[in-house]
Amino acid sequence: MTLEQLRIFVAVAAREHVTQAAAVLNLTQAAVSASVAALETQHGVKLFDRVGRGVALTAAGRQFLPEAQALLARAAAAVAALDDFAGLKRGRVKICASQTIASYFLPLVLAGFRKSHPGVQVELAIGNTGQVVRRLQEGGAELGFVEGPLDAPDLAVEEVAGERMAVYAPPGHAWGKGGALTPSDMRRAEWVFREEGSGTREAFLAALPALGVDPEALNIVLTLPSNEAVREAVMAGAGVACLSPRVCATATELGLVKRANLLLAPRLFNAVRHKERYASQAVEAFLQAVRARPKLRW
Repeated sequence: MTLEQLRIFVAVAAREHVTQAAAVLNLTQAAVSASVAALETQHGVKLFDRVGRGVALTAAGRQFLPEAQALLARAAAAVAALDDFAGLKRGRVKICASQTIASYFLPLVLAGFRKSHPGVQVELAIGNTGQVVRRLQEGGAELGFVEGPLDAPDLAVEEVAGERMAVYAPPGHAWGKGGALTPSDMRRAEWVFREEGSGTREAFLAALPALGVDPEALNIVLTLPSNEAVREAVMAGAGVACLSPRVCATATELGLVKRANLLLAPRLFNAVRHKERYASQAVEAFLQAVRARPKLRW
């Protein structure tokens, strides 16, 4: 059994699709299929069942997956430990961040870090809060960034920044005229939301009871998978939405959306690491670069 076989197995398991895994791994579909078949043959066990155009883990595959992920994480930690002997002349940082943080908070940090440490390679993946947590727990990322609190005892959480979200409406909407919103206004409105698991969605829902609004009473007419999709839907008149001011800064300046008169509680941006995994010098250096940014911007 080789690390490459494990890497291919985990990629196929994560996507439940051989062709998609091959594209991510930059391998041919035939090479990925052959690797999985060789692993199954070597150990006399079937790891995947073919389901339609995709694949699904068998019971053996489900049991083997966390072991494979743990081995890959240990191998990555070993490489990081050796890289540390070279200081910060080389290395790699694998990061997974929520959409808002990845798109609007981290780019300046990434640019500065690249100038300071040109030999360190940074890999940034984007996912909602739940996906970030899973990557950290499975060893697919060394450092994560999410909005809001987490309930994961195996993860260490550190506040690094923050913001105050806002509610946005289409041009010409009554909410853009500056009047304070009432709970009744919010219950009558048509809302555009991010998907379940999104930090933006969870933070807004958590803030509603303090405003006298039952989250279940909102009329959610659209659920979309990205901040930009939600913003575009609001611009098109589909409804109102709660988003980060960073997401809507340009659209607000151009008059494409209007900010409603509603004060929401601040939400925090948190850096997250696994408590039991090795943190390389490169990870520590990147985290220090993040800490150097202003903490709170409401």
